Amino acid sequence: MTQSPGRPGRPRARQGGGRAQAGGPPAAGVGAGLPDRGGHFGRYGGRFVPETLMSPLIELERAWAAARRDRSFQARLARLLSDYAGRPTPLWEAARLGEHCGGARIYLKREDLCHTGAHKINNVL
Repeated sequence: MTQSPGRPGRPRARQGGGRAQAGGPPAAGVGAGLPDRGGHFGRYGGRFVPETLMSPLIELERAWAAARRDRSFQARLARLLSDYAGRPTPLWEAARLGEHCGGARIYLKREDLCHTGAHKINNVL
């Protein structure tokens, strides 16, 4: 990163590699076919983990790829999401917020109603 001219202390993104400049439009090609099949955004992305975790991550990736194609796994996951996690969670209209915003109809997805909170149960299942 370099310093932005006229703005001390504010970093400016480097050009190239499909990155946008701070305050400017995205660099050419950003978003076109990204991320690639490996999860990379141009030359950026990938796995930044200790080498000792690479084998378990590759094993997990292969197991997930197989499970995604397995209908019995998908059926079991759907049952767990429904019966254990409480999915699908309802939509709730935030009427007063909508009134405050000039009459907009604003809905909130009630992920807070999942048992233990959504992020925990999502990671476990």
